[in-house]
Amino acid sequence: MRGVVFDRSRAEGSRVEVVDDLEIRDPGPGEVLVGIKAAGLCHSDLSVIDGTIPFPSPVVLGHEGAGVVEAVGAGVTHVGVGDHVALSTIASCGTCGECNRGRPTMCRRAIGMPEQPFSRGGRPIHQFAANSAFAERTVVKAVQAVKIPEDIPLTSAALIGCGVVTGVGAALNRAKVDRGDSVVVIGTGGIGLNVLQGARIGGATRIVAVDANPEKEGVARQFGATHFFSSAEAEGVRELLPTGADHVFECVGRVELIRQAIDLLDRHGQAVLLGVPPATAEASFLVSSLFLDKSILGCRYGSARPQRDFALYAELYREGRLLLDELVTETYPVEDFAKAVGDAEAGRVARGVLTF
Repeated sequence: MRGVVFDRSRAEGSRVEVVDDLEIRDPGPGEVLVGIKAAGLCHSDLSVIDGTIPFPSPVVLGHEGAGVVEAVGAGVTHVGVGDHVALSTIASCGTCGECNRGRPTMCRRAIGMPEQPFSRGGRPIHQFAANSAFAERTVVKAVQAVKIPEDIPLTSAALIGCGVVTGVGAALNRAKVDRGDSVVVIGTGGIGLNVLQGARIGGATRIVAVDANPEKEGVARQFGATHFFSSAEAEGVRELLPTGADHVFECVGRVELIRQAIDLLDRHGQAVLLGVPPATAEASFLVSSLFLDKSILGCRYGSARPQRDFALYAELYREGRLLLDELVTETYPVEDFAKAVGDAEAGRVARGVLTF
């Protein structure tokens, strides 16, 4: 079967290629085999390729996908063959203390233990983010397969599993944006756009988007921004919000922007970090700037409970309150992976989606 494989151990150097000879094992107890129909190209996939996110290789990339259940292992009852599902990256165990507290994104059994359900030429291949959606089929834990209504296009539903749950979840679950709040979003890529619409859904009244590319103003406003400033005009944020913002989201992953996010906070404000800088990057700030009850918050996967949140986002989409179709700028057959990467790196797409 086809898939996108990254291998940094090759003698001729790191390489990404679309292959057609992947093999995958059958689902075991508590697992689901999903035929992938669509998968979004996320910055995290690119970060594996460039080394920002260290990950063992060879690995089948992709982690933002949707498809149709082809087989289920013993004990799986919540989905069946033929069901449409969006895939979560959180392979939570459901039994540890964090899971029992309703925090599956913190499950210690779900992080840092990549499995190898794929093989190629007899060589085992790792699974990225417990998911590997850049393959015609993948095997996931049952908890990762979330049933969705069949009237949601799978090219749109695929984005629920990362960009949407991370951005919207950061606004609603982690920051708990409320009615009347002020919000600043630094960076309006796929994650930033979803923070914008999460803030809109939460009831924020002033939602300010900041991006280096002024051409993104139209799409930022479409998703919920009430104001837009290019990075060169960032001082305008201070003029608009002279006492600062209730919530500032850094969605780029640059340490100088983390400092900027902290400096833009009002009393009791929260800086939420969503961008992914290099693993060893350090950021600095004035400690005294936090003494008025300000907070710096990390956020993993929108602090989500996927089985609950995916269903909520699907319903909000059907009601016209959550934009999904508008996130999909371009679709590409998987064979055009290199073109999809080029468009993403050049900022030409909000989200490119690979199709099988």
